Amino acid sequence: MGGKNPYTQEAVVELPTQKYTVTFLPGEERIEVDPQAFPYARDGLPGSILDIALGHGIDLDHACGGVVACSTCHVVFREGFETCQESTEAEEDMLDLAPGLTPTSRLGCQAVPNGKQNVVVEIPQWNRNYAKEVAH
Repeated sequence: MGGKNPYTQEAVVELPTQKYTVTFLPGEERIEVDPQAFPYARDGLPGSILDIALGHGIDLDHACGGVVACSTCHVVFREGFETCQESTEAEEDMLDLAPGLTPTSRLGCQAVPNGKQNVVVEIPQWNRNYAKEVAH
C-alpha cells in the first residue's frame, strides 16, 4: 500500500547522516543502515524502522501500509529510543490500540532514528505474523 495519510500531520524527522546499526529482537538480526540508500522499501517514512526492516527482509506486520492508520507495526525500543523524533498525536492515538504498550513503544512506520547511536528494537511476540500468503 504505502503512501501518506491525508488525515494526519506528517512527522518532522532528523534523517541520519552516518551509518549505524539496528538490531532486531528476537534473533538479534543486525542491520547496517546506510542513509544514502533511503528509502529501502515503499512503506512507512523513509528511514523508519519499518522501512529498514522491510528493505532487509525482516517481517514487520504493517496492515495499513505504514500510513499511521493501525498499530500492527508496533515495536519496543530496547536501546536508542531517544534517537527518534517525538511521536505525533496520530501515532500516539494508534499506539493506544497496541497490546503490550511500554514507555519505549513506537510505530515502526513512524520511528526514524537519527543515526547518532546504534538502535535495538524488539518486535513483540504477538506481532510476529507466521502465516504467509503466496501467489496462486
